[in-house]
Amino acid sequence: MNEQNHKIVPVELAPMAGYTNLPFRLMAKKYGADRVTTEMVSAKGLYYRDKKTAQLMATMPEERPVGVQIFGSDPEIIAETVARDINPLDFDFLDFNAGCPAPKIVKNGDGSALLNDLPLLERIVSAMVKVSDKPVRVKLRLGWDDAHIVIDEAIRRVEDAGAAMSVVHGRTRAAFYSGKADWEAIARAKTLVEIPVVANGDIDSPEAAMRCLEVTHADGLMVGRAAVGRPFIFERIKARLAGKDGPLPSAGEILNMAITHVQLVEEYADQTGPMVEMRKQLVAYTKGMPDSARLRQRIFTCQSAQDMTDCLRAYALREGISLP
Repeated sequence: MNEQNHKIVPVELAPMAGYTNLPFRLMAKKYGADRVTTEMVSAKGLYYRDKKTAQLMATMPEERPVGVQIFGSDPEIIAETVARDINPLDFDFLDFNAGCPAPKIVKNGDGSALLNDLPLLERIVSAMVKVSDKPVRVKLRLGWDDAHIVIDEAIRRVEDAGAAMSVVHGRTRAAFYSGKADWEAIARAKTLVEIPVVANGDIDSPEAAMRCLEVTHADGLMVGRAAVGRPFIFERIKARLAGKDGPLPSAGEILNMAITHVQLVEEYADQTGPMVEMRKQLVAYTKGMPDSARLRQRIFTCQSAQDMTDCLRAYALREGISLP
């Protein structure tokens, strides 16, 4: 795809358990993400009114359009949860996870385990569509493993069930996040349906985004792990899609982003859980910086927002990095 024949599509942050809480989503929006989605929310947890589950749905007007992602495998519980707990909330779309490969999810028949029972997946999506006052989107993988590639049938079934959109991660459940995402498989699936298809997997740079779009002709691009510690990736991808160069931020600018992220976690502490969860984000922000191994050791001793901010500022001073 040359610079004169590019396609401009939405670029969004993938829902990631343990990462895409409210502060991270606000950072992604600040740096160009067109859409964001919550972490996975258990339909069963909502059904039984678990407080920690409900906290995952904290949102702010600044992050719109924002979706909520739920997972489960019981159509009745899911439908009741959507009608009772999600419809009253200010989300712009409802995302259903049929792609998570985590063992603790699939052992209960949820996530990518549903790729082994496509009739059940179709019933779930149909039940959601019937009660939801929001568009329903379905996140899929290619299949359980290479011997059971079912994406073509799966995406047809979710369209038939009334889904307004699908996201396809170009790997099987067995692959988890190893190997390369199969963008060709996403491209084939897209030709089978009329609903928009968002491509996901290995979109880790502006160059990769352009190649993925060239192969898949997708209606959107979803960035996951590559956005951790790099929220600016959205601006860079969108600049490239617009035929421009999106320069990499300086080390000082990245550290300043990290400090802003820490401040957001502190501001929304009631919705985000323990501050120590921010440590993994800081490690990602500072990866590849000078003497990052020693900095990483220091980060893992930080307990509070002040500790983290002081740590980053002291590091910048020691390394001669100017903060904006």
